[in-house]
Amino acid sequence: MKLFPVYNISQFQETESSKHLYCNRFEEHLRTHPFIEKPHQHDFHLLVVFTKGTGTHVVDFNTYDILPGSVFVLQPGQMHHWNLSKDIDGYILFHSKEFYNIHFKHKQVNDYPFYFSTYNTPELHLDEKQTHIITSFFEMILAEYTSHELFKEHAVLSLLDLIYIELSRHYVTPTQLQIKRSHTVLRNFEELLEQFYKHEKKPSFYASKLNITLKHLNRVCKETLQKTATIVITDRIILEAKRLLLTPELSVNEIANRLGFEDYSYFSRLFKQKTQQTPSNFRNSAR
Repeated sequence: MKLFPVYNISQFQETESSKHLYCNRFEEHLRTHPFIEKPHQHDFHLLVVFTKGTGTHVVDFNTYDILPGSVFVLQPGQMHHWNLSKDIDGYILFHSKEFYNIHFKHKQVNDYPFYFSTYNTPELHLDEKQTHIITSFFEMILAEYTSHELFKEHAVLSLLDLIYIELSRHYVTPTQLQIKRSHTVLRNFEELLEQFYKHEKKPSFYASKLNITLKHLNRVCKETLQKTATIVITDRIILEAKRLLLTPELSVNEIANRLGFEDYSYFSRLFKQKTQQTPSNFRNSAR
């Protein structure tokens, strides 16, 4: 059974290079990897800035317009695809989480606001001056990436960090998340949720794993996301259900089983309650 592909960095490299890093002009990237215009996932962080052309970018069923100055920052596991004009161009960079975190031992890539929570939008819009600053860093990264200079990965990481710092200064999240102790709980909750959401759907399970009370977990979720822990769990399940519904070989009953629902009718009711569509209707409308 063919599910949607999950790409790794090595699948984008034409020569032996770092398995943790890839960088290219977007026009060249699209020419050599046209399959990216179809829905897919990846196991790395993606950063792209557009300098020319238009289009749309669909990320986990949310559609964003592409214009010069559009920036997208995607986390591992997010499903996305592009619809692009023929004159599209810009810069694209992939890196693994380990590539960044091992080098910067005092901080992690998820400390940046656009990576801090899966609820944060993956989109930024830069003006002409801001775009010039970001693209100048990309030009330097690309020069290092294609070179054989000493310490080139160190140079790339330093430039990448400057891009992330610059983008963070222009980034505004819907929930205005800041790095606080309570928000570390949210991050740890989301990491646990990725591991267990198919089998553990009660918020008390996650509160216990985090060594906090359920009341504390709900307070953190409401302060940062304006949602209860139960809704956060349900949202993650529904997102995965939508992804799986794009695979026609899977029946709705099989999808319910994959997501840990023994009662198919309960899964269908929950899906309709959250999306105002039955699973079958959603599948038909997404074709």
